[in-house]
Amino acid sequence: MSRYNGPVWRQSRRLGYSVLGTGEELRKRQTVPGQHGDARQKKKTEYGTQLAEKQKLRFTYGMSEKQFRRFFMIAKADKTKETGLALLQLLESRLDNLVYRMGFAHTRRQARQLVAHGHVTVNGKKVDIPSYLVPINAVISFKDASKSLKVVTETIASKPSIPGYVTVDANKVEGTFTRLPERNELTSEIDEAQVIEFYNRKL
Repeated sequence: MSRYNGPVWRQSRRLGYSVLGTGEELRKRQTVPGQHGDARQKKKTEYGTQLAEKQKLRFTYGMSEKQFRRFFMIAKADKTKETGLALLQLLESRLDNLVYRMGFAHTRRQARQLVAHGHVTVNGKKVDIPSYLVPINAVISFKDASKSLKVVTETIASKPSIPGYVTVDANKVEGTFTRLPERNELTSEIDEAQVIEFYNRKL
């Protein structure tokens, strides 16, 4: 299954969850898409609940099913921590996510485009793979010609909230991934245990 490129707002309404993380998609209409909205909704089964939680995570980070499953298998192989936390930390270590978290893009989709178009560097070297896993203490920056991009300057000017596991120098347009996030620093709207159960029943 390829990465979803359809309307994000429709996606968010179906899940009852802001895929963009801004809540903007749900402000006007919170019913599921379609003529009859919530009237068509049935009570979710256990499998349906697990699937919905998995889709929340997958759509939030903009990944294909194959790619997301690979991340799950990497997390499952990590015996030093709970699989759910390991999965979330892997997702947060993606380059496109960190560009977003550092406040250089309004959304992860914008951040993914910036990376894919070759604007971003890691420790001084261009990296154009959005799913690249950034090592701890790596410095993420932009090529000199890309630091004045409108999307970058406007996002920085809006002074977005920056999480504690990254540090940012807005003047230099660069940031450092200082540590892995703790669970309480990430969204409480996703139950990662349900995601683990979804895949465990398939293995």
